[in-house]
Order: sequence, then C-alpha cells, then structure tokens
Amino acid sequence: MTTTEAQALITDRTIEAMARGFYKEAASYGFKQVDYVKFANVLLDLSMRQNGKGGESVVSQTVRHRPARLTATLPLVGDRVKIRAFEKADLDLVRRWLEDPHGRYFLLSRTTARSLDPEDLLTRDDSVVGVITLVDDKPIGLLAYLDVDRVQRKAELRKLIGEPAHRGKGLAHEATRLWIDYGLTSLGLRKIYVNTLDTNIRNIKLNRDLGFKVEGLLRDECYFDGRYHDIIRMALWADEIEERGEEEQSGT
Repeated sequence: MTTTEAQALITDRTIEAMARGFYKEAASYGFKQVDYVKFANVLLDLSMRQNGKGGESVVSQTVRHRPARLTATLPLVGDRVKIRAFEKADLDLVRRWLEDPHGRYFLLSRTTARSLDPEDLLTRDDSVVGVITLVDDKPIGLLAYLDVDRVQRKAELRKLIGEPAHRGKGLAHEATRLWIDYGLTSLGLRKIYVNTLDTNIRNIKLNRDLGFKVEGLLRDECYFDGRYHDIIRMALWADEIEERGEEEQSGT
C-alpha cells in the first residue's frame, strides 16, 4: 500500500477512535488538560520535523533566513514584499480592508468578541503596526504587534492581506516571517503569540509553518455570528529559536 493510499484510509472516525484510546490510557496516568496540550505540541513538533526538508524545522529556517536588510527601523524588505510603518493617512484604505469578512477578524477583541475601533487599535502606544506592500509600493495588507509589553517582552501578532487578489500567493507567509524577525531582533520580544479562531484552518496552518506551537485552547471564548467559537492560542519563543540556531551552527 502506498503512502497516499494509507492516508486515504485515515478518516475522521479513525482519528477519533485513536484519540479516545489515548485519552482513556492517558487518564489512567492522571493527565490534566495542560498535559494534553503539551502532548499535542510534541506531536506537532515530530510531524513538522518529519515533513520538513531534510528534517529541518521551520523555526530553524526563520533563523537562517534573516532578511539581509533588516534594520532597527522600518521599512523591511523581502523578495516580493516590503513592510513600512503605518501612517494615519492609511486609515481610509485600512477601513476598507476591515469591512471585508477577513478584515473583521483583524479587529475582533479576543476577550470581548467586539470589534475594536481601527484608529484606536492601530495608533495606541502599545501597538506597533506595519503596512505590507508589493515591491512597487502598492499597499496590500497589515501586520501588527498589539498589547506590546516592554517589561515582559511579549506581544500579540495579527496579520491581514487586505486585497483579495493577493491572497493565497504566499505573500502573508513572507511578510509575517519578516515581521517575526523584526519583533525578535529590533523590538527585542521574547515571546510572540497569536489567537486564532478554531475554524480558521488556513491561518492555523500558516502559524504552524512559521514555527508557532499550540499553547492552549480557550473553549467558547467568543460569541459572534450566532454561536460560540473556540480560540486556539499559539506562540513562539526567542530562546527556542536561538537554541535551534546554535544547534545548526554546531552541527548537532
């Protein structure tokens, strides 16, 4: 049986049966909710290493591929995109982006499930915001660090490709990698976290590909569109990236 044929046999029922079996076994060992989250993280790590090129983790790629032109200030320059500082003159364009179904989630408060005011969110003192542009300077989206804690050195990352024609082309991946590197180096962040709706599979996969790990599940955290939604909390840590970079340099 080929790998493709084997994967086709892995149905939702099979996965659920395996999960129930593990749950029963783990419960006998006294597993608590936090232990299940840790277990899920280990599974994700193993899967990423297995599926990565030559077993290389995506976090390690982030370390090795630091943008050559990264400086202490914006703009950041990548192969296909640039990120410049957000300006108040961008507000009208941003408001249009935020009317889109994708954009409304950018504004959503993860604690109250209410839409935040764009100007307040993007210009307050604890926000660092960048505008994603193409190499010809055409604006296509936003990246932000919200609730930047200068003492604890952590912040929430949010991202949005506002122009529908430029979604699904890998631009969000390239821009977010630049933004993560900027946060870890220029802003000195120790921890970067994201809060993702459980139904946003594309965003969860993008976060995982960028090196984020599941940190926890907030059950029925937000109520909107007529039902409760779970929020998946994911994060990455500077010390883990540094450790993996050192392992690569030492050849281990």
